[in-house]
Amino acid sequence: MTHVELTRSHLTDSQLARDAKPSAPPTGRMRARRERLAQWAFVAPAVVYLVAFFGYPIVKNVVMSFQDYSTASLYTGRAPFAGLANYRALLHSGRFGELVWHTAVFTVVSLVGQFVLGLALALFFTRRFPLGGVIRALLLLPWLLPMVASATVWRWMLDQDNGVVNSLLTSARLAPAHGVPWLSDSHTALFAVIIVNIWVGIPFNLVILYGGLKEIPPELYEAAAIDGAGRIATFRHITWPLLRPVVTVAVVLGFIYTVKVIDIILVVTGGGPAYGSQTLAVESYQLSFKTFLFGQGAAMGNILILVSLVFAMVYLRFNRQAVRAEGEQ
Repeated sequence: MTHVELTRSHLTDSQLARDAKPSAPPTGRMRARRERLAQWAFVAPAVVYLVAFFGYPIVKNVVMSFQDYSTASLYTGRAPFAGLANYRALLHSGRFGELVWHTAVFTVVSLVGQFVLGLALALFFTRRFPLGGVIRALLLLPWLLPMVASATVWRWMLDQDNGVVNSLLTSARLAPAHGVPWLSDSHTALFAVIIVNIWVGIPFNLVILYGGLKEIPPELYEAAAIDGAGRIATFRHITWPLLRPVVTVAVVLGFIYTVKVIDIILVVTGGGPAYGSQTLAVESYQLSFKTFLFGQGAAMGNILILVSLVFAMVYLRFNRQAVRAEGEQ
């Protein structure tokens, strides 16, 4: 046998021996890749859902705000590019400043009222007393009832002639004999919808803040009582610092919800009288679905999104700095 044949025979035997060996187990890199793919397989449905039902509408809304989108565009799919014309039309409409003021008053007063009353009730329910759980559950009804139904009931209650609110106020001599024109006066209509929105938002703050209070270790309060700390000092140095993360969630989510409230205002006052309770969110709805100025309605919606993002970023940054300052003390 020649040297070449011996070499070929040796190579063939080596190849057969190599092929006969069992396959090596997957390396650590392959195993990590498979685990990563499995993780993405679980996350993929949520990502698809967010992109389809949140991402696409937001992108479409931004694009629509730069277009002259009309009812004809719904059928043809064509909308001419309008640049910043929709935003300029809003800023020069003559009512934009008033709408911003109404939105600011509605949001700030509602947020403060909901939070203060929710925190007070949460502190109250930390004490054990008979039927405490039942009463706390009943206080969740404003949050569970359909918003339209609640707003309709409040519209009847705030009626100037036959409403129970005016009946109670006049009986207690806190209002004139003819009652307070809650819904028919442009100066009181905004505060009427604020009252309704506070009533609706109290249970949300109560649930979140009560859960945060129950997570505070009771040993801290016992130590504070031994040291002779009063209620105010205990709340300031123990309750509030430990409750701050929960407060951040309640305030940010409450702001985002309140600044876009539409249903309560539409049912109770319809934005009137004389635009006295009109906010940016209601104006966005009416521009889109009453006057069919979809581009301007989308532009107003983008302004609300921008306001919510700016508030969340500023508040979170301020809260982070306050926590850092407390830690350094």
